[in-house]
Amino acid sequence: MTQMIQQLQFELPGIGGRTYPKGISLQEIAAEFQRGRTSPIVAAKLDYEFHDLRYVPERGGKLTLIDLSDEDGIRVYSRSLCLVLVRAAAEVFPDCRVRLEHSLSKGIYGEIDIHNGEPFTEKDLNRIEERMRAIIAADEPIIKETVSLEEAAQLFEKKGLADKVRLLRYKKSPEIHLYHCGDYTDYFYGYMVPSTGYLSHFELRYYLPGFILRYPSKEHPEAIPPFKEQRKLARIFYEFEKWGKILEVDDVGALNEMTASGKGGQLIRIAEAFHEKKIAQIADMVSAERERSRIILIAGPSSSGKTTFAQRLAVQLRVNGLKPISISIDDYFVDRDHTPIGEDGLPDYECLEAIDIELFNRHLTELLQWKPVHIPVYNFQKGRREERGYAVQIAQDQPIIIEGIHGLNDRLTENIPKDNKYKIYISALTQLNLDDHNRIPTTDNRIIRRIVRDNQFRGHDAVKTIGLWPMVRRGEEKYIFPYQEEADVMFNSALIYELAVLKNYAEPLLQQITPDMPEYSEAKRLLKFLSYFLPMDDSEVPLNSILREFIGSSCFR
Repeated sequence: MTQMIQQLQFELPGIGGRTYPKGISLQEIAAEFQRGRTSPIVAAKLDYEFHDLRYVPERGGKLTLIDLSDEDGIRVYSRSLCLVLVRAAAEVFPDCRVRLEHSLSKGIYGEIDIHNGEPFTEKDLNRIEERMRAIIAADEPIIKETVSLEEAAQLFEKKGLADKVRLLRYKKSPEIHLYHCGDYTDYFYGYMVPSTGYLSHFELRYYLPGFILRYPSKEHPEAIPPFKEQRKLARIFYEFEKWGKILEVDDVGALNEMTASGKGGQLIRIAEAFHEKKIAQIADMVSAERERSRIILIAGPSSSGKTTFAQRLAVQLRVNGLKPISISIDDYFVDRDHTPIGEDGLPDYECLEAIDIELFNRHLTELLQWKPVHIPVYNFQKGRREERGYAVQIAQDQPIIIEGIHGLNDRLTENIPKDNKYKIYISALTQLNLDDHNRIPTTDNRIIRRIVRDNQFRGHDAVKTIGLWPMVRRGEEKYIFPYQEEADVMFNSALIYELAVLKNYAEPLLQQITPDMPEYSEAKRLLKFLSYFLPMDDSEVPLNSILREFIGSSCFR
């Protein structure tokens, strides 16, 4: 008698129900739906659990195929491309050291030490790119293997990869996943594509003293986005990298060693002193132009610490003999029923047109002419501006501090001459990576900050924060990042120790998210990320720290 093959039922969003025999892989299912898509399907979610395409499901359920129009798909694609890059570099320059450092110009900036005493040149990079394209054209398999922690540590010790040995020393799980591509083996945090043939779209650009590995973005899933130079951002990352080397904390493994040896308090004090020094330097630059720069505009993405930075800058300006005042852009929102409607059919509270720009500019112009102005107050409960505000009149020694997402966009202050404005961009630009090949995206640092802050001060659980995050990111891409290079100065609000402190607050919140919730896959990813950090006590975090804006007990609240 013929044995019946067990069938699995799947529901694919936008496609409908499908039945497949048990034993089929997600890769085989994805192949059926690849035609007609402009970017490759690189992973999938079964219900709310994330899987690579080699996964063979044991049950049916809601199956979401993930391509490069999804942030998770970009992570899988870029991570897999990094594996090919590191392998190609190792084959072209045996014993070289590749360090993937940070995001830059819609790509990943990195450096290569080829260990021959010669500088790394564009010709060297071209040889690596040629080898990468050959590996991709051959469509070689990327194989995941589960090994014991001890076995992996021995492998990396033998290879002389001290960064990975340090990282694994404090990892609690008994096993880890290694990835094999050709004869090359490495450890990467997260999922990969099944084979190199998925990775046909990339650009390797020489960027002294290293390179930028560029790939499609969520906004441009079918092609490499146009290159835009980010000199000021690159300079801030470089400065933070040098700072990490001075502290001898190049990666998470080194941070864990500091924590384990009882030097966490010392690290906190030095990192905070560095912040104070940078804020004082910015205050000095503003003060040097006090006759010209009457308005100080502070902008940056969510959870950058703008509020605390503005307060600390005000303190340093007072040290320099100035008496700054603050004006909130929020008080100039148009009435709620006049808020522009976004592409999704919902009110767009983040667009520039949600602000009464005409009134805002008129008040600034009057203030700069020493006239008294009656500042309105926005009633968020009623959704309208009220005239029960307060009167303001400034003197010669009183610059105006304005904090808000549109601060770097000249349209916000279109009636004010550029020479009268000093623009400051602030973001948490972490330079701390897990190891040489596994970087920490700045967005991960910020979402963990926001999860903690929203719970501490807004009564939100992690589910709500994670659910809102894509909308927040869209607003940043549209209203903040295009203007960041317009800043007169940039401030990096990341603290090299902060994720070890935030871990204590974020983990319990993320653990409340269960597999039946849409936010589960993101919570699981962030929990895995935080598992690499040893927890650090926050008792020595000063009350004026930017970190206190998120964990509480700030002296500015």
